[in-house]
Amino acid sequence: MKGNIEERACQMALYIIENRATVRAAAQKFSISKSTVHKDLSERLPGFNRPLYLQVKDVLEENKAQRHIRGGIATRKKYRGE
Repeated sequence: MKGNIEERACQMALYIIENRATVRAAAQKFSISKSTVHKDLSERLPGFNRPLYLQVKDVLEENKAQRHIRGGIATRKKYRGE
């Protein structure tokens, strides 16, 4: 998946939009780092596909707003032994 950066960024954006996925989930799916996902979606994608960028930006902002809740749930599971 290392080939065409524009194609990779579009595919990642569509994956995140369709699955309401996190950056971590997208990075795992495409076998790349989280920082590469961020760079592709926040810096490269707006340059060649602005409408897709605006859609994926909404999902990423929603995930960021819920991040502290997910962290609390994960910590609770860890200490309860689930």
